[in-house]
Amino acid sequence: MSEFINNRELRSNNPNKRQAILKQIFEDLHAGKNVAEVKAHFDAFIGKITIDEISQLQHDYGSLSVEEMHQLHAKHTEIFKDSIEEIEKTNKPEEIPGHPIHTFILENRELDKLANITIQGDLGEFVQADSPENVLKLIEDINLLHDIDKHYSRKENLIFPYLETYGIFGPTTNMWRINDFIRDAIKDARQKLTSYNGDKQAVIEVLNFVIQEVTTMIYREENILFPMALNNFTEDEWVKIARESDEIGYCLIAPEEVWKPERHALDEKAISEGYIKMETGILSLKQLELLLNHLPVDLTFIDQDDVVRYFSHGKERIFARTKAVIGRTVQNCHPPRSVHVVEELLADFKAGRKDTEDFWIKFRDKYVYIRYFAVRDENGKYIGTLEFTQNIDPIQAIEGEKRIMS
Repeated sequence: MSEFINNRELRSNNPNKRQAILKQIFEDLHAGKNVAEVKAHFDAFIGKITIDEISQLQHDYGSLSVEEMHQLHAKHTEIFKDSIEEIEKTNKPEEIPGHPIHTFILENRELDKLANITIQGDLGEFVQADSPENVLKLIEDINLLHDIDKHYSRKENLIFPYLETYGIFGPTTNMWRINDFIRDAIKDARQKLTSYNGDKQAVIEVLNFVIQEVTTMIYREENILFPMALNNFTEDEWVKIARESDEIGYCLIAPEEVWKPERHALDEKAISEGYIKMETGILSLKQLELLLNHLPVDLTFIDQDDVVRYFSHGKERIFARTKAVIGRTVQNCHPPRSVHVVEELLADFKAGRKDTEDFWIKFRDKYVYIRYFAVRDENGKYIGTLEFTQNIDPIQAIEGEKRIMS
């Protein structure tokens, strides 16, 4: 295998030696070595692995195809299976109704039943007879499974940012990629079913893929991601995550109750009544915040270092934002597959090649106009980027004139 794995004495508690072995194990997997052989080396020289050790393993698989990523993550799961040490906890917040992890796990139980009982059963009937009735059953199932987007969005926008503040990046980017693969497969399954043309095998393959990946992701969350978060996050951070979860929504179920920590909940920071003097007027901080939140658009500002510093909090945001993104780099707030677009845009703004860039997309039931502005000071120095997002469906629907009040 390698010079690292040639001596059973290396199976020790020395963290540097163990990390060297683990690094080589993953390089061997990446190079295509036999999984059974690598697993045997893992069992012989590592045995049990801790969540902390997993969190230190960072991988960049950006050049791999979707299929290669899936194959590699399946190998990772096979290596770790039944080898992760349990974290001893006298108080288990994940068992308290309303705690974010308790809710995530309840959702996973529902997702597991939906994927492995309902969809699996209806798929079996479809295999026997691809009648319109059996196709319709699967369409209803996959429409329910589409709710998984809220489960993954809470994970990406609330769990991942806090992990990154602890210097844990390994699970975030790669797990987000897998989340997107699952989302895409669910959309593909729905498209194949809603426009079913008799290609039974294509439907069977995509649904089997969805069932397998959803099930494997449940294992990764409950055995790696959630223990990692529980091992690091403070109660204050869990309180913030619980409060912001409502903004994104829940998957298939809702929290059993509002979580009330044993200690007093965090006091909301009162908005200062101080005033800000600007060139064209004076506003209190309260007035300024209310003014920005009443605009019929979403605003987000990132500074010159690409760090998210502010977003408006209107009644109906188009894209989910949580307070956990504040202080996070904008690259880590976007799905990995779209990060290159963000970086290219920011590079153009910083170099002075562009001052604005516009996009318009169909998003769910909205037609969304997204505008980016380079923010520069009076000397032309770049100090950040403003993102301006608006649902323009109502504007496009305007006809004629309106000259009197409603």
